Amino acid sequence: MKITHTSQNGIDLIKKFEGFRGNPYRDAVGIATIGYGATYYPNGNRVKLTDAPITEKYATTLLEVMLRPYEKAVDSFTRDDINQNQFDALVSFAYNLGVNALRGSTLLKKVNKNPNDPTIRNEFKKWVNAGGRPLKGLITRRNIEADLYFK
Repeated sequence: MKITHTSQNGIDLIKKFEGFRGNPYRDAVGIATIGYGATYYPNGNRVKLTDAPITEKYATTLLEVMLRPYEKAVDSFTRDDINQNQFDALVSFAYNLGVNALRGSTLLKKVNKNPNDPTIRNEFKKWVNAGGRPLKGLITRRNIEADLYFK
């Protein structure tokens, strides 16, 4: 069965690593962000530091809406036989790093060649820098995404 949507397990993983922030803030590389890592709203407007706070309930709704383009990208970039855990891990990766990072990655090339290739784990681990330096939180996130991918 072809997977096209993130499971609750995948959403929970993203929420855990993004963390909820009701007030707008600058992320690790200085981008205005709100909720669970949202940098823009469903209407296309970018988050501004002067935006009103949001509730956790709205942040969850916002995340679910914001995941759609990432889900579509993972669906269109990958083979149709990846499993739910693989899909969720790749959506988390794309949500955190952007669709273009996934599209041009060796990670994606390896997934499409053989989704069970054990060296895929190493490809996740290459994406741990923000602002040119490794971040502990990204190291942890990539390890957990890789664990989910191979679960």
